[in-house]
Amino acid sequence: MPLSVLTVRDTLGVTSNKFLIDGQWVDAGGTRSHQHRNPATNEVIAEIPFAEPDEVDRAIKSARRAFDEGPWPKMKAAERTKVLLRIADLFDKHADELTRLQTLDNAIPYAVSNRVGFTGELGGHIFRHHAGWIDKITGHSYPQFTDNVPMRMVSVREPVGVTVGITPWNAPLLQFPEKVAPALAAGCTILIKSSEFAPHASTRMAELVQEADLPPGVFQYLTGDGVTGDALVRHPGVDKISFTGSRAVGEHIQSVAAQGIKRVTLELGGKSPALVFPDVPDLKAAAHGVMGMMSMFLSGQVCSTTSRAIVHRDIYEEFISHAQEQVQTVRFGDPFADTTTSAPIINPRQLDKIQGFVDQGKTEGRMVFGGTRPGGDLEQGNWYNPTLFADVGSNATIAQEEIFGPVLTVIPFETEEEAIRIANDSQYGLSAGIYTGSNGRAWRVGQGLRTGTVGVNGYSFQPNSPFGGFKASGLGREGGFTSIEAFTELKTMIFNLNV
Repeated sequence: MPLSVLTVRDTLGVTSNKFLIDGQWVDAGGTRSHQHRNPATNEVIAEIPFAEPDEVDRAIKSARRAFDEGPWPKMKAAERTKVLLRIADLFDKHADELTRLQTLDNAIPYAVSNRVGFTGELGGHIFRHHAGWIDKITGHSYPQFTDNVPMRMVSVREPVGVTVGITPWNAPLLQFPEKVAPALAAGCTILIKSSEFAPHASTRMAELVQEADLPPGVFQYLTGDGVTGDALVRHPGVDKISFTGSRAVGEHIQSVAAQGIKRVTLELGGKSPALVFPDVPDLKAAAHGVMGMMSMFLSGQVCSTTSRAIVHRDIYEEFISHAQEQVQTVRFGDPFADTTTSAPIINPRQLDKIQGFVDQGKTEGRMVFGGTRPGGDLEQGNWYNPTLFADVGSNATIAQEEIFGPVLTVIPFETEEEAIRIANDSQYGLSAGIYTGSNGRAWRVGQGLRTGTVGVNGYSFQPNSPFGGFKASGLGREGGFTSIEAFTELKTMIFNLNV
C-alpha cells in the first residue's frame, strides 16, 4: 500500500506556523504561503506562511531595540551562560520530538538520524559548547612598542549587533543551533528564517529557545521565501548575516550586504573530492564509505558530500565494483521505519534537476548503474536510485556542477600530483576525503588541497571544530571559537599612562 506520514503528523500535533516577533507568537499578516509536503509521499503537512516586508521590519526594529537598549548584550557572563545551558537542557528533553519533526520536514530516515547522532541532542551539544565560551570571550593586552608617550593598548571583543540567520532545509537540527548559539553567546540579538521546505523542526526549536525566558527581541523567528530573505538582508537595522545554502543565493546576499558593509558568513555549495590511493588500508570500506555518502542518509543532499571519487587506475574497477555492492544495501520506504536507510529528494523541482544532470552525464561518461526512479508504492514520492558514472573527465558538467543528489562521478588518476590537480579543478572548496595507508601521503595531499575540511580515512562533524569553505564554497567558519569570532567585533582601547 502507498506510504503515508499523516499519522505521525497528527501525533506530533503539527499545525500552521506562527512568527515570533518581539517576544510574542503572532499569526502571519500576509496572504503568501507554501504548501509544505513531505518528500517521501508528497502529502501536504501544513500551510507555511511567508513573512512580508512589514513583518520583517517590525522584527528587526525589535531586535535593534533589544540590542541597543536591552540587558542582553551587557548581561554578566555567568547569567548568559545559564540561559544557554537552559536551552541545551530543553533540546535534550525534547530530542526525540525534534528528530521526528526533522523527518517529517525532509524525510531524513529517523533511524539513521539516531544512529549517526543527527538528532535534537546535537543542538544541545552545540548550545552547551558555546555556553562554555561566554566567560572566555577575551581580548589582549599589548606591551608598549616605542619609547614615545607611554601608551597602553588593550583589545576587547564586543557583540557585532543585530544578526540574521538563514537556514537550509537539509539540516535544521544542525544549522539552527549553529547560528543561534554563538550569536547569543556573544551577546548579539538574532532573527532566524527557516526554509519553507523544513519549517517544523525549526519552529519547535524556536519555541524551546523562547522558553528560556530571553528578553523580548533578543531571539525572533520567521518562516518565508526569497522575498522574506531579501527583505531581511536589505534591512538597514541588520549588522550581520549568516547564511547556509546555494551559491547563487550566497552571491546575492554578499552583493546586497556590501551596500551597508554588513558582515557575512556564507556556507555555500560543494563538489567535494574523495581521493583513493592504491595503498588504501581497506578498499572495500573506502568504496562503501564514499558511495554511502551519496546513497544513504540524505542521498547526497549535503554540501560537504564527496560527490567526486578520484581513484587510482590500479584499483579503479575494483572500487567501482565495491561501490555497486554498497547500493544493494540501500532501502527506501517509510522514513520513520527502522529499515529505511535513505531519503528521497526534497521536491519535484530538484528531482527534475538531478534527472537533467544524469541525462547530461550519459553523454560525458559511462553510467555503471542507476539513472532511474523506483516505482510501486514509492512512485508518489521524490525517490531516485543511487547512480554512478565512470570514465568521466574532470571538465565534464557532472564533474563540475553540484548535483545535490545520489550521483557519484568517478575519475581515474595515475600520480599523486595528478590527483591533487583534479581535486583542485573545481570552483568549490568545501571538504575532501583522502583514503591512504600513509600518513605522510595524507599530509602532503591534504596540504595540497584547496578546501576547508579534509577527512583522512573517515569524516565527522564536531561542534568544537571549525567548518567552512575555500573559493565559491563560502566565507568564514562555523564551529568552535571561530563562531564566536564571527559574531563579535574587535575594539582597541588606548590609554595614555601620563594622565
